[in-house]
Amino acid sequence: MRSDVLVLGAGMVGVSAALALQARGRTVTLADRRGAAEETSHGNAGVIQREAVLPYSFPRDPWVVLSYAFNRLPEAHIHRRDLTGLAPWLWRHFRHSTPERIAATAHGARPLIERCIDEHEALMRPAGIDGMIRRTGYLRVYRSAKRLEQDARAAIVAAERWGTLTEPKTPTELRELEPHMTGPLAGGLLKSQAVSVGDPGGVGKAYAELFKSRGGRFVTGDARTLEESGEGWQIGGADGPIEARRVVLALGPWSNEVLRPLGRELPLIGKRGYHMHYSARGNAVLTRPVLDVEGGYVLAPMSRGIRLTTGAEFANGDAQPTPVQLAKTEPLARDLFPLGEPVDPKPWMGRRPCLPDMLPAIGPVPGKRGLWLDLGHGHLGFTLGPVSGRLLAEMMTGEATFTDPAPYRVDRF
Repeated sequence: MRSDVLVLGAGMVGVSAALALQARGRTVTLADRRGAAEETSHGNAGVIQREAVLPYSFPRDPWVVLSYAFNRLPEAHIHRRDLTGLAPWLWRHFRHSTPERIAATAHGARPLIERCIDEHEALMRPAGIDGMIRRTGYLRVYRSAKRLEQDARAAIVAAERWGTLTEPKTPTELRELEPHMTGPLAGGLLKSQAVSVGDPGGVGKAYAELFKSRGGRFVTGDARTLEESGEGWQIGGADGPIEARRVVLALGPWSNEVLRPLGRELPLIGKRGYHMHYSARGNAVLTRPVLDVEGGYVLAPMSRGIRLTTGAEFANGDAQPTPVQLAKTEPLARDLFPLGEPVDPKPWMGRRPCLPDMLPAIGPVPGKRGLWLDLGHGHLGFTLGPVSGRLLAEMMTGEATFTDPAPYRVDRF
């Protein structure tokens, strides 16, 4: 089996890249060890974050750093026995979290963020799922007036510099938007530019069906068998080798498993996250995702129920799941919204692929002809998959790119 391009990884990023290359006349084979959108792309909060220009950064407040180190804040959990392996990445992330470098990351992210909804819509319409978009934004709610005031001031600066929109909401206005929220709240910020969906995994699967309906091949294969072959690349498949002139790695947190045998490696970690679904008690309804800022979790209305998603867990890739953040945040979430019984038999766990500067790597691998990367989207893989796929396809086909790809170059580290 041979094609122009072999895309490894069928999450949101990989499926989107395959569609973008296919739309430009390339024959594309998409390969994954599982089905489409069954890993990280399945388990997120379902938000397409049009406002997310500024990156997640390493805290500079010593008290906050110590609180994270001793697992005192619910939004983060660290396996301290794994710190030796995590320390180099954390140090790099710290160095990329100065005001100057945060601004550089935001400058790089902005061209992608500004187009994220448009590129999703360009796929949703032909996939027949454009009705899934909820144009309700998402809410950040605050228990502390001090923290609300601090973030509201930062939002004004971000609006002036980066064009992101935020609408302050009083406690009364919050309950007009979400009448079934309870508990003492100081107020909130509505991120009105964002949109959301009730089944992010379903979106990824619909995109994969669109790819197949347009003649694309979706096969089961092991990316770890990737090797150079003649003028191109190949992996092993159930029915023999799968070959292509060029290959795209869209493997998220598993990318280094393929890159290391090729003599390459990126400073990439997988921030782990968990979710559980719950029914809603009585006639309670949630109409948009809600981030409890001090609580460190998101409640998102999904087709399966109310999804409680956690913040980040830092651990080695082979560490056993430890969903302690769910245990910490569920009581807080029940104070905020009338959750009923759990729907899932056990927590789901996924991994967010993060590079130290919180920008993706999109482009060719120097010294490896025909090897391209589209990975490392951090917390924004669902948001940026289609627009990253467009940029990658423009680069690979020699088109004029809609933005300068230099901020995402593979060798910047």
